[in-house]
This record gives sequence, C-alpha cells and structure tokens, in this order.
Amino acid sequence: MVRSDKNSRAGRITETELANLLREHYAFVFHYLLKITMDRSVAEDMAQETMIRAIERIDRYDGSSKFSTWLITIGTRLFLDVVRRRKRETAILKEEARMSAFQWETVSRGAEWTELMACLEKMGREERMPLVLKHYYGFTYEEIGEMMALPAGTVKSRVHHSIRKIREEWGDDDENRQGKRG
Repeated sequence: MVRSDKNSRAGRITETELANLLREHYAFVFHYLLKITMDRSVAEDMAQETMIRAIERIDRYDGSSKFSTWLITIGTRLFLDVVRRRKRETAILKEEARMSAFQWETVSRGAEWTELMACLEKMGREERMPLVLKHYYGFTYEEIGEMMALPAGTVKSRVHHSIRKIREEWGDDDENRQGKRG
C-alpha cells in the first residue's frame, strides 16, 4: 500500500493509517455523492462502495494527487457506471413495454400473435428488418441493401442469421430436420 503524503510516495501505508484516511474523508466523499445523486440512500451506498474500492485498490494510489481527489475519482466513476446501467435498464424496460403493448394491440384487433411474431419481437431492428423485407415482402438482397444503405452480402448474412435464430428458438435445427426425414 502506498502512503498518501507526497513526500513518501514509495512508502507503505499501514492498515491503521488507511482506516484513518478513509474515516477522515468519508464525510467529504458522502456529501459530494449526495450532491450528484440527490438521493441520500444512494449516496450512502455509493460512499461505502467508494471506501471498499479504495481499500481494494490502495496499491493503485500513487500519491500524485490528494487522497481526497483519488476518492472522488472512484466515487465519480461508480456514479457514472450506475447512470449507464440505469440507462440500459430503462431502455430495455421501454422496449419490453412497447412490444407488450404491440402484442396486446395485435390480439385485441382479432389478429393472431404467432410464434413467429414472438421470435421477431425478440430480435433487434437490425436483424428483423432485412428478414421481414426479404421473406414477407419479397425484396432482393440488393434492394434491401439500397434501402438500408448496406452491402447486399451484409443483408444476406443478417437474413441468414435471423432465420438460424428462429430455428434455434423453435428447436428446428438441421439435426431435427434430418431426423424427421429419416
């Protein structure tokens, strides 16, 4: 472990010294996190996680900055990770809600929600669009490529991948087809 003062960067820090440094800086880190999260319980959790990470990574502290700056950096990175994770989770939940609403709308209009529709629902737009254009509407790979600004080979690959994905979902792979023929 490295000492926190600049004069003894190469020296080792004892567990007692580290505990004192963390105790000394905890309130500072907590209040910083409180200001950026605007949520007391989240700030408390993140401050504790910051201290844990500091303990785990004390060997990375080289003394080139103040110890408080190093802790704030750890806390900031934790906060940004949480923001990114929440953003991804929110996007996933929105997509699931949108697809659920589409399924409900389809069924409520008297149309059938087929297994194929369920498989298409699970695909991303990048996979779904070329498949639908090719097999529902009969466009050529070249035409789809022009529409999507992609090379025809990329379109063909995406269609093939999407079909394989549906077959896997249904358990209809080559081995099953071979067994059904024989």
